[in-house]
Amino acid sequence: MAGFSDIEQRLQERERQNRYRQRRVVESPQGRTLQIDGRQLLNFCGNDYLGLAGDARVRAAFKQGIDDWGAGSGAAHLVCGHSKPHHELEEAIAEFTGRPRCLLFSSGYAANLGVINGLLSVGDHVFEDRLNHASLLDGGWISRAEFQWFDHCDIDDLSAKLAVHAKNDGRKLIVSDGTFSMDGDLCLLNDLVRLGHQHGAWIMIDDAHGFGVHGTEGRGIVNREQFSVDDVQILVGTLGKAFGTHGAFVAGSEEMIETLIQKARTYVFSTALPPSCAVATLTSLEILRSEEWRRDRLRDHVQQFRQGAKQIGLSVMPSESPIQPVLVGTEQAALSISAQLEELGILVTPIRPPTVPIGSSRLRITLTAGHREEDVDHLLGALEACAATVQAIA
Repeated sequence: MAGFSDIEQRLQERERQNRYRQRRVVESPQGRTLQIDGRQLLNFCGNDYLGLAGDARVRAAFKQGIDDWGAGSGAAHLVCGHSKPHHELEEAIAEFTGRPRCLLFSSGYAANLGVINGLLSVGDHVFEDRLNHASLLDGGWISRAEFQWFDHCDIDDLSAKLAVHAKNDGRKLIVSDGTFSMDGDLCLLNDLVRLGHQHGAWIMIDDAHGFGVHGTEGRGIVNREQFSVDDVQILVGTLGKAFGTHGAFVAGSEEMIETLIQKARTYVFSTALPPSCAVATLTSLEILRSEEWRRDRLRDHVQQFRQGAKQIGLSVMPSESPIQPVLVGTEQAALSISAQLEELGILVTPIRPPTVPIGSSRLRITLTAGHREEDVDHLLGALEACAATVQAIA
């Protein structure tokens, strides 16, 4: 029988390949520990890098925002959903990033799809790092622009692909993660900017995992003192990671933001974030900028983990970010080690294809300012115990 009769069969095949995804019900607020199935587990797989998701001041601001503005926005921004807190947050993030304007989106996925589709169409060209986030890749694919991969952080490969289209008409957009979400490494921003100028291409950087973590006051890898809006024309960030709240933003020139207001379908046709979320994010932005100890502690944890991992022979990747992947190879190995870690009181979700390439299944370990030194020691001890029984990690 044609049609959808093979759905069950395909699910079973995915399960046989050890790629079946399942949700876990978290029974506690986000934080250093999570309660799952009645057990307290050390959380080493979230993106709350600065520990702000549960911060008392952010929670109080959220509650006050609900009292002042209600539970929801009521409509899309262009109807009647664009409230004063939204506008104040956009202005604050524009100043924070050193860009003329900022536009809020309901999620990072919506931001990336909306930007690429709002700016590109048939006859244009988009060049994307092979390890970009799925939202960036999807945005490029559905934009109807000619899509070109370039090998991960391979400037020579990108240069060659740009050269092929040097005389072609149409817009050219180079798209890259700032901090790569599965490997934890950084894009080669200086080289991307150089090629952008050389080929008349715009640069789009999604620094979702960099804001709050890298740079002065946590402004991310796109240093506003070094890279102007003429160098990096499109800057994207999310609010659900280091900011500890929800949503996303795009920052850039007046004209670019106005174009997105007119043409980004994921903005035009989406209900605005609750105003209370914007109120809470304004508070988290103040904390993020002023409390440098959070980034200091985070860097200390990264150094502690990497030194300890080397001592016990773990195959860690070249990342100085809070994302510290441990490659284990097969899907089964990732599932097995994750289960063993949970038995030892540690939550690390296994990452398998298609999220990462076949043969590169991993434990995507993430560190936060909310962790303690003894937590990292406990993680290393648990990994060493697992390594003794699972050869793929040794």
